[in-house]
Amino acid sequence: MTEPEFPPATDRVDPPFVAGEREMLDAWLDFHRATLLSKCEGLDDDQLRTRSVPPSSLSLLGLVRHMTEVERSWFRRCLAGEEVAPSYYSEDNEDGDFDDVDAADVAADMASFCEEVSVCRAIAKRKGRGVHEVSLRWIYVHMIEEYARHNGHADFLRERIDGATGD
Repeated sequence: MTEPEFPPATDRVDPPFVAGEREMLDAWLDFHRATLLSKCEGLDDDQLRTRSVPPSSLSLLGLVRHMTEVERSWFRRCLAGEEVAPSYYSEDNEDGDFDDVDAADVAADMASFCEEVSVCRAIAKRKGRGVHEVSLRWIYVHMIEEYARHNGHADFLRERIDGATGD
């Protein structure tokens, strides 16, 4: 696996107040990607696997694995038309991204997220319209919404783990 082209969460940059649409969408999506990573910074493997509250299987690692799948699905399958298999779930295990974190290789899953983001950013740079009649703009807006929702979950999870709060 090559070194991901994604800044560490500590390099999170606020999106500009004025920019062209594409630059603005890129900036907001990268901001949310980095926000998720920032919620994971400084935690050990067990803390990243820590579940919210029963019966939920939600964990920070599960969120990273889920967003890896979401990136893969929208940018690679939908936009680029690639036939790539899911990394963490299957027909028989639809919530494997969230449920199967207890024995997961945390470092490998974090690296997979960064690598998937890198691949998806490259796809977005060269594409304008998806193979499934979905515009790149729609995918960006949906991805920003997806990250924003899950980053809210990540806020609560991180606060539960060690009391850390912040945006």
